[in-house]
Amino acid sequence: MRNIRIGLLIAQEGSAGLWAPSGVACARLAVDEINRDSGILHRDVELVVVNAGPDAQTGAKAAADAIFEHGVDSIVGMIPSYARPPIAQLTDNRVPFVYTPQYEGFAAERDVMTTGETAEELMRPALEWLHAQRGAKRFFLCGNDYVWPRFSLRVARKLIQSMGGIVTGEMFVPVGVPDYDRIIEKIKATKSDAVLPYFLGSDGITFNRAFCAAGLSSKVLRFSSAIDETIVYGLDEDETENMLVSSGYFSSIRSSNNGAFLERYHMALGESPPPVNAFGQSCYEGIYSLAAMAQEAGSFDIRELKRYFGRIPQPRTARGAEARPAVGSRHPVHLAEVDGYDFRILNTR
Repeated sequence: MRNIRIGLLIAQEGSAGLWAPSGVACARLAVDEINRDSGILHRDVELVVVNAGPDAQTGAKAAADAIFEHGVDSIVGMIPSYARPPIAQLTDNRVPFVYTPQYEGFAAERDVMTTGETAEELMRPALEWLHAQRGAKRFFLCGNDYVWPRFSLRVARKLIQSMGGIVTGEMFVPVGVPDYDRIIEKIKATKSDAVLPYFLGSDGITFNRAFCAAGLSSKVLRFSSAIDETIVYGLDEDETENMLVSSGYFSSIRSSNNGAFLERYHMALGESPPPVNAFGQSCYEGIYSLAAMAQEAGSFDIRELKRYFGRIPQPRTARGAEARPAVGSRHPVHLAEVDGYDFRILNTR
């Protein structure tokens, strides 16, 4: 009897490629743990890592390769949302598709199972805190020109207006653009209190460097859920002034779940593994979610798996305080201020 094959679709190049090392490491950790605990359906699990590439077309090809060449039984995808629809089209009625990162708040594609936080879950407590505690009223919105930034910032616009705030401007640029001068000049001209930068992966590093080089970091707040440890480590220590981030996971969170996860992560990967972050760690959650559903369903039939989504416990997690939360359940959202390279938790909801 052959091994169970789980395909991990993850961008190993392009702007999202900086998350690949941590995502692959977290997925391998989950698979190794599951195999030590009798596998899935009493069969060993094999992780098949497939490079989703830099765009929707390469993502679709990666899904086709995973299904038709590698013969995977399911797909866990930690890919930008522009690649989700074509991948979902290929997996439909073939193999289960678990989508793990934070996302805009909807997955119109049939049978996609999402485990990440939505834009509203991440933005609402943070924007309310910024308005109440930092007096932010004038917000500038910017990001890459695709579904996740556009729809996330549409959510932000509604939340800002409901609080009596003002959206001073909105600009989008293609993924991979190296020059942010037009956006920077617009932020200066609008005299905004805060900017919400929603740039993908390494584009976030490039934008934040330009933002600081323009002398804005001491004057304008930055808030985003698109910034994580990996992006911050790509900046100089003095480039994180007035930077706030919301997430369902930070590696600095003190909890029994995260403490146990980090201990296992470092025992397996040594003292200098890829830095843990919410995007990479979501692959760990995705693998365990899939394993729990398949074990309960007795197969990888998508119709059977969906019956258990949100209804059965997940064996292990690094998020939240529940030892065995339900698959796909919601976890607390944390707002943190970046202090150099440290994330100081300000609020949890």
